Amino acid sequence: MADGHDHDPACDAAHGTAPGDTGDRTLIAVFASPVADSLLRFAREVGYRCVLLEPDPERAATVSHDSAPVVTAPPADLDGTADVVVTDHHRPDLGLVLRDLLTRPVRWIGVLGNPRHPGPHVRLLTELGVPAEEIARVHRPVGLNIGSRTPPEIAIATLAGLIADRNGRPGGFAF
Repeated sequence: MADGHDHDPACDAAHGTAPGDTGDRTLIAVFASPVADSLLRFAREVGYRCVLLEPDPERAATVSHDSAPVVTAPPADLDGTADVVVTDHHRPDLGLVLRDLLTRPVRWIGVLGNPRHPGPHVRLLTELGVPAEEIARVHRPVGLNIGSRTPPEIAIATLAGLIADRNGRPGGFAF
């Protein structure tokens, strides 16, 4: 090359010249929340088709999002390209929403929450008769352990974890 360095295609991403083909990706953020806002905004930037699933019709009517349509039921076209992140584990409809999503062929489902506390989804899904092997499909905690404390940090950690998982990588600094 003119600058005396060999061309390294890996550098193209850093310089913004790498092809942007990320394949088909859908991100469903479940429940309107500050984390969902950040998650949808950042996910769109990294190539996801984004949807906000707010099952409460009254809440859904008051929510709008620049990065995603707001729906009250899971889209009919959910498939193996979809990643689902439940952004509020305190909602009373958590079990019902997860039960319905577990019947879909989505690639990944996760529920935000403090990993030091038991996930309420396990009890709720068990009470609804969901088999243990289906409950085990629900990831918790989600995202990379970066010490996230704010909604944008939680969204970044979550997306980083999803991207690492999609790419078959462990996340972190090990290459």
